[in-house]
Amino acid sequence: MAQRKITDWLPTSKKETEARGWKELDVILFSGDAYVDHPSFGAAVIGRILEAEGLRMAIVPQPNWRDDLRDFRKLGVPRLFFAVSAGSMDSMVNHYTAHKRLRSNDAYTAGNVAGFRPDYAVTVYTQILKKLFPDVPVVIGGIEASLRRLTHYDYWQDRLQPSILVDSRADLLVYGMGEHAIRSVAHHLQTGKRMEELTELPQTAYLSKNLPATNHHDILLHPFEDCVANKRKFAENFRKTETESNKRCAARLIEPVAGKYVVVNPPEYPQDEKQVDAAFDLPYTRLPHPRYQDKHIVAFEMIKYSVNIHRGCFGGCSFCTISAHQGKFIACRSEKSIIREVEQVIRMPGFKGYLSDLGGPSANMFGMKGKDPALCERCSRYSCIYPRICRQLDAGHGRLLSLYRKIRNMDGIRKVFIGSGIRYDLLLDANGFISKEHAEYFRELLQHHVSGRLKVAPEHTSPKVLKAMRKPSFDLFMKLNDEFHKIDRAGNLRQQLIPYFISSHPACEEADMKELSVTIRNMRMHCPEQVQDFTPTPMTLSSVMFYCGFDPYSGEKIHVTRKKEDKQKQKQYFFRGKPEGTAKK
Repeated sequence: MAQRKITDWLPTSKKETEARGWKELDVILFSGDAYVDHPSFGAAVIGRILEAEGLRMAIVPQPNWRDDLRDFRKLGVPRLFFAVSAGSMDSMVNHYTAHKRLRSNDAYTAGNVAGFRPDYAVTVYTQILKKLFPDVPVVIGGIEASLRRLTHYDYWQDRLQPSILVDSRADLLVYGMGEHAIRSVAHHLQTGKRMEELTELPQTAYLSKNLPATNHHDILLHPFEDCVANKRKFAENFRKTETESNKRCAARLIEPVAGKYVVVNPPEYPQDEKQVDAAFDLPYTRLPHPRYQDKHIVAFEMIKYSVNIHRGCFGGCSFCTISAHQGKFIACRSEKSIIREVEQVIRMPGFKGYLSDLGGPSANMFGMKGKDPALCERCSRYSCIYPRICRQLDAGHGRLLSLYRKIRNMDGIRKVFIGSGIRYDLLLDANGFISKEHAEYFRELLQHHVSGRLKVAPEHTSPKVLKAMRKPSFDLFMKLNDEFHKIDRAGNLRQQLIPYFISSHPACEEADMKELSVTIRNMRMHCPEQVQDFTPTPMTLSSVMFYCGFDPYSGEKIHVTRKKEDKQKQKQYFFRGKPEGTAKK
């Protein structure tokens, strides 16, 4: 690979903007992550999208918010707007464990050290910019802003919080995978429109002083103050919000708060192959910015030699934010685009022929969609596979198998691993494999694409807990386990099946964890490695159940484990038979 120049990256300093001959910037993006110029990092994607529009774009990674704020001043005032993102994770999830203990590391910071971003980073950055440059518009986005766009439960303050637009004072919020929305914002501002005129852009939200003119398609939610006073009203708001987020053509949502109105415009129509390719085919260096020199960025090292092949997930798990952020409908890249990126990886320094992942949010949803688009237009199911696979879902794995075969036979490739988790409920039903093609996929997966350990996520063993999680019966995992070992023995593969479990999820009691412990011991999984204590995150069904103490759909009371000592006790059941103190708190 040819020697890189500093201008191959988007500029992060005054010196770098001058190296490009720029005297003024159009957009300046502040990010809570270190700057990695890779399509898996949102700041890089948004930066490259705006650059492709001919805009002079710069990124300020992890600005210092505790000194004289020189990082917020150093690049001056942009011609169009400031953009703000907390990074690839919600800053509170990034900072704290499930027991609210401060983490000592940060995978998205050079050197893996904590302390380079504030709590509630979007709000802190935006408030600083509004104080320093009150007349310059600020557009917020990324997962922290996206999942806090309406009233939400904040686990770290243990209370409901209003839309992030209220405290941050941002002018506009772009939610979800916002490439087209941010492009539209920039386009309209360049034509002379003012930010306050951008009230109808899809996939954006804003705070209005007045109730906008409504029509019969709009949904007026309960006010924030009513949700604080009445958990039933908060639960009702969530039901409406989740239902709309699962539609191809959703309604506009309006939520009163403090005498104003949060207006959430409907999302963009799901992206087609050409649109997804456009974001991935931009001229990323696929490397961290040279400013970090030899410091490792753990999040980058994990995906350095991997390729993402699609977005979205129709699994609908209660605790997962993917569908709320990326959408329920699968948006795939073309085979040509994927192969071009694999070729780029092959040319990377240090690549030894091993592709660490060829996947997505769920590795085996690539190419899947409804057989009849007209039925999908009317559908509002939160999941295409739970409690059972939709009859009109094309769940074939043929296209994915073809892609695997082509890439593992490319010059320069020794092995292609599938590091992303697979949904085994797309392969099996109560009778076994759904078809010969599904059995063939699983067999090839084990024979060619597993690095000795296949990770899957049954999450729990208890039927009532799995129901609250929107996950299939544990019997299906046991069937998968049987099929795994048949193939493993037949091929002398000597591989392991590694299950992932969660403790303290709503509906989970100590007796359920005891049952789980006995079940996995009987299966000779004496100490599962992939375990996690439940953390309520904004805009998920699980967090609503945790806060409310009941199921927002059925209204039925549900057990919630809140006390730290009770959560620790549940998690210890994963480690029965292991020396005391080995479980991470």
